[in-house]
Amino acid sequence: MNFLKPKSIIIKGTGSYVPEKIVTNDDIAKVVDTSDEWIFERSGIRRRHFSVNESASDMAVKSAKEALESAGVSPQDIDLVIVTTVTPDMMFPSTACLLQAKLGIRNNIPCFDLEAACTGFVYGMEVATSMMQSGKYKNALVVSTERLNPLLNWEDRTTCFLFGDGSGAAVLSYGEEEGVGIIGNVLGADGSNTAVLKLPAGGSLLPTSAQTVADKQHFIQMDGKEIFKNAVRIMQEKALDVLDMCDVRPEDISLLIPHQANIRIIETVAKRIKIPREKVYVNIEEYGNTSSASIPIALNEALKEGRIKSGDYILLVAFGAGLTWGATLIKWH
Repeated sequence: MNFLKPKSIIIKGTGSYVPEKIVTNDDIAKVVDTSDEWIFERSGIRRRHFSVNESASDMAVKSAKEALESAGVSPQDIDLVIVTTVTPDMMFPSTACLLQAKLGIRNNIPCFDLEAACTGFVYGMEVATSMMQSGKYKNALVVSTERLNPLLNWEDRTTCFLFGDGSGAAVLSYGEEEGVGIIGNVLGADGSNTAVLKLPAGGSLLPTSAQTVADKQHFIQMDGKEIFKNAVRIMQEKALDVLDMCDVRPEDISLLIPHQANIRIIETVAKRIKIPREKVYVNIEEYGNTSSASIPIALNEALKEGRIKSGDYILLVAFGAGLTWGATLIKWH
C-alpha cells in the first residue's frame, strides 16, 4: 500500500472545556487554614473548576467536539485518537476507546492513552506527529483531560489549592505547504526522581486496600520546592533546545504557552529565556493546574482571543511527574 507523506503537520482545530463549578480561594479557606492572599501570592491562582459528576471522558467529549467543529472535520474523518490523562475513567479500557465510542468515531483506527503527567499534551503531539509523518494517518485527535479534584488531600494545605479539572483538544491534519505547523519537538524524562510528585496507591505496587485508604495514599503527594527547582531549570533548557534545533531565536517567538503550574515558575522561565511577559500566555488565575489539559486549554483560549496569527512562532513547554518534560515549536499556518 502506498501512502502520501504530508508536507507538514498543522493544528487544524482546537477546543477546551472546564466544568461549571468554580471553587475560589475563599471557598478553600473555609475548610483549610489558608487565605486568598496566601494562595495567590504563592501560586497566582484565584479560582479553579471542579467536576461534580463528569468523568475524564465526559469532559474529553466536550473539548473534542469543539476541536472537530473548529477544524471542519467530522468524527468519521479521524483516523488516530490519543488521550493524555493521569485520571482515566478506569484502569482499562482506555479513555481513548471510551471517547471513540462516545464521539461515534469509526472502529478500525488506533485509539490509546498516553500518561506523561503534566507534559502529556506535548508528548501526545509528538507521538501523533510522528505517526502522521508515515503517511498512514491524515487526521489525529489529541485530547488531554483531567479530573484531579478527587485526588486532593484537604489536610495538605500546601497542595490542595493547586489543581483543577478540565480538558483541551487539538485536531492535527496535513498542511498544504512546507515549513509550517509543528516544526520541532524535544522530549525527555528522569525516572530517578519520581518521589517528588506522585500518587502512591491504586496501581500494582500498592493495590487499593483499607490500609492504603486509611493512610491517604490515594491523594497527590508533592515536594513543592524540588518541583519548582527542577521545573525552572528544565523548562528553560528544553525551550532553548527546541529553538536552537529549529534555528529560531527567543525574540522571534510571538507567544509562549507554558504549562500552568505556578505563576512564579512561569515568570522565571520566561525571564530566563528572555521572552517578555506580554508574550507569555497565562490563565492559571482562573483554572489552577489542570495537568496535561493546561496547555491545550490555553492554546484554544489564545486562538479565540486573536493572539495567534499566521506566520507566528508559538512555543509550548511543560514539565511534570516522572519527571517528564517537553517543548514544542509551532509556526502557525
